[in-house]
Amino acid sequence: MFPIDRREFLRDLGGTLVTGSAAWCSLNSLTSARAEDVAIDPTIVQFRPEMEGVVRWIEQAPREKILEQAVEKLKNGLPYRQLVGGLFLAGIRNIKPRPVGFKFHAVMVMGAAHQLSLDASQADRLLPFFWALDNFKGAQAQDVKEGDWTLSAVRDAEVPSASQSRARFIEAMDRWDEAAADVSIAGLCRSASSTEVMEIVWPYAIRDWQNIGHKAIFAACAGRTLDLIGWEHAEPVMRSLVYGLLNGGNTDSAAPYDKNRELASKIRGDWMDGKPDPEVTRSMVQSLRAATPEEAAQAVVTQLNRGVAASSLWDAILLAAGELLMREQAIVPLHATTATNALFFIFRQSGNDSTRRLALLQAASWIALFREGARQRGRFPDKPNIDEFQPSDAVPPSIEAVFDGLRQNRDTAAAQVLAYSRHGGDPARFFDAARHLIFTKGTDSHDFKFAASAFEDFSYASPAVRPQLMAASVYYLRGAGEPDSPLLERTKQALAIL
Repeated sequence: MFPIDRREFLRDLGGTLVTGSAAWCSLNSLTSARAEDVAIDPTIVQFRPEMEGVVRWIEQAPREKILEQAVEKLKNGLPYRQLVGGLFLAGIRNIKPRPVGFKFHAVMVMGAAHQLSLDASQADRLLPFFWALDNFKGAQAQDVKEGDWTLSAVRDAEVPSASQSRARFIEAMDRWDEAAADVSIAGLCRSASSTEVMEIVWPYAIRDWQNIGHKAIFAACAGRTLDLIGWEHAEPVMRSLVYGLLNGGNTDSAAPYDKNRELASKIRGDWMDGKPDPEVTRSMVQSLRAATPEEAAQAVVTQLNRGVAASSLWDAILLAAGELLMREQAIVPLHATTATNALFFIFRQSGNDSTRRLALLQAASWIALFREGARQRGRFPDKPNIDEFQPSDAVPPSIEAVFDGLRQNRDTAAAQVLAYSRHGGDPARFFDAARHLIFTKGTDSHDFKFAASAFEDFSYASPAVRPQLMAASVYYLRGAGEPDSPLLERTKQALAIL
């Protein structure tokens, strides 16, 4: 059945520690089981030997001591990949992925933490993982309060054969059958390649908008993180993911998907040969301000069939997501960006034409769902549209000056960033400054998840819309005037012994 409730430290990997470029490359039943019992409980999923010990340490370490213990392990040669993998798998085993959000962000933040770390200075590179270690301990404690869910061992006797796993998995997912899906995904992970597994899972990850897009976000995170830590660890990760994807059952939230599957079949066969059209991007942004989910998807199909490039439509969807956050800095508009990022990632990763069509159509439909969801939950101020937002009259003297004043007035900061970008300002300087402030002042998983999404989307967007996307990101970034994270001083003290 399904699962249940800074200095020489920065030398190359030839030394004992694990930062620097070389190190980054190397570097069903309900069960109530406490972390300290995991090693001896046969009903609990066990990881591969090279990860099990790391996972067990993270599970059992007291929250107030885990940072210092992590430093000692790094000094003794713990590779970066095992640190990340152990933390990710500890979350997979100990935190219930239902709903796919809330405390489960301790798992979903791992892909974002790694993305941001890749481009960080050496001095900052470990900061997001020390934050993530502490964050996991908090989520673990919360899970204990809520019933102490633990991922069970798979029921091996029920795992289908290699020849049957794919068909059984699809049947189970279509029926929303948790028990059958659990053993079938285990069979797939044991018999199929990573690409084959993900191609089968992607459509179900984008099937519904339940949990405001977190199912797609979890799927993208799982794929990214497994690419880092190794697909030999895929089985428990994919079991947790599938359990999360089946949260909520078959409800009306899947309706855009069912209609979009029909629409996808009406797209011309050579749709990937379309030509970019900035005017279509602008008109599409305007349409997304009022369109229903069905109208949004139909508009995409119409433009693709006119020979417009998918990139121009993705530009519009990214801008529309940014515009929602400009209007209100709240949880639903925030996830318009992070969920769109996940769908865009799936679009790029998939080699299946049908899945790519669906990801694009779903992204357009979901913008309408996020827009209406934001309106229903709170204020939705009437602000300038993203395509009408005006740059500052003067280019800011420095990016640092922008972040110094960000907390006082985000509209002003955004206008300054727009001016900076349109006058040829270096995006890397902006992202470097923003990243450091997230590492030192961030207190929530969304600080990391949003930044990783916004920065990545910028890199894939057309040059013409990048200034607007950079400006829109200011509405959820940290400012220099904000207090440091309460964890920062403790992290510095722990790292000082390196």
